[in-house]
Order: sequence, then C-alpha cells, then structure tokens
Amino acid sequence: MTYCCGILVREGLVMIADTRTNAGLDNISTFRKLHVIKDPGNRVLALAASGNLSISQSVVSMLNEGMPNPETGEAETLTNAPTMFQAAMRIGQAVRKVADIEGPALEAADVKFDVSFLFGGQIKGDQLRLFMIYAAGNFIECTIDTPYLQIGEHKYGKPILDRAAIYGIDLYDALKISLLSMDSTLRSNLGVGMPLDVIAIRRDTCDAELVYRINPGDPYFHDLSERWSAALRAAHMAIPRPPYVTAR
Repeated sequence: MTYCCGILVREGLVMIADTRTNAGLDNISTFRKLHVIKDPGNRVLALAASGNLSISQSVVSMLNEGMPNPETGEAETLTNAPTMFQAAMRIGQAVRKVADIEGPALEAADVKFDVSFLFGGQIKGDQLRLFMIYAAGNFIECTIDTPYLQIGEHKYGKPILDRAAIYGIDLYDALKISLLSMDSTLRSNLGVGMPLDVIAIRRDTCDAELVYRINPGDPYFHDLSERWSAALRAAHMAIPRPPYVTAR
C-alpha cells in the first residue's frame, strides 16, 4: 500500500510520498514513488505513484522514453509538454497504453489494474497546478476550495487535511500539515512506511525549493510526531466531559 499527498496553496505546492511496497507480510521493500523532473527556470514537475508497482514503473518508463506522435513524429514526454494540462494528458495516455499492453495478462492472472498518480508542478508561462490521474487515464484538478489531493491509503491522513489545509496558509505550514497527515497514516497502517520523500515548489520559480528524503529516526519528524500526540491528548483532556448523565 502507499500514501501520497499534495497540497496546493497560494505560495506554492507541497507533495509527499512514502516508499513502502509489499506483496505479503514477509515481502516488504522500499521503492521511490515520488519522481521529480527539473529544468530550473523552465519547469519543475513531480509525479507520485500509488497502486501496483510494476504498472506504475511501466507508466513512468513510458513517459521517460516518450510516446510517438503520429502527426509530428515527436516523442512526447513530460520534459517537452507545452502546458501542465498537456502533461497530465500524456500521463493518462501512458496509463491507457500500459493497460492495453498489460491488461489482458493481468486479467488472466486475476490481478487488478490498479494505479493512480498525483502530478503537480509548473511549466514556464503556465500556472502551478496539481492533478490526480486515475487508472482509466482520466484526471481531476485540485482547486482552491479543497486545496489537496490524496492517493493510496488516504483515510487516516484526511482529517487533518480537512481541518487545517486551506489555500491561504504558508508553504512550509502546508509541508508541516502534510507531515502530520503522513504521521497519522504511518501510525494506523503498516502498509505505509518510511523513508518519506517530499518536495516543495514555490509559485512562479519553476524550480524545487526543497527536495528531501526523511529517513527513520529523523529528529524533526520524530519531534513533530511526539508533539502532535501530546497536543491531541491535551486537547482531549481540556474538553469537558459529555453532560449525558442518566439520573440514578
């Protein structure tokens, strides 16, 4: 299982992904799921994957090699997409091509075609945007009304996003919220695990301000986790008990 999250705020974009994959209780591995493409000053793109690892790796490889355009003869990749929308379209196209190639064999083996992506970033001349691409190759775009998107094991990390992730917060407050969301997921689901990969992109720079891997034992992440647990316990104790007392 996987958990990936993206938060789009006025100042920029934050994305986070875990690295755990498993195919049973005794087959746990670490694979990077957050892929970053940079051409500083021109484009910065981040692609986070969830679902079947072989499918997501095939999609990423196809995007890296390029898909021939029959009209122009050009190999279409994320590095030469003219806009973020066209780049998201290319990801959807790659998902559908992999489904056409691998789908029949997966179906014969009773394996579900399970994959989804978060795709965010900015191309010079375009807006900073965040998309979620589904297994059918279709996608939705993040909006300021709900400025976050999640894929994978999202339910444990969603409550903090619903309460705290708003469009007007600082970029690094958004990063902190994404870390709290991930911490909640790590505590409740063993299928999600460290290390964690994060990226922070400041709007209109077309570059990554932060690309960082959080390893087990990271002092800040440990402190954040402990402070959050203590704050929740303190808040619980500070709230009056329910007044629903049955008369004796």
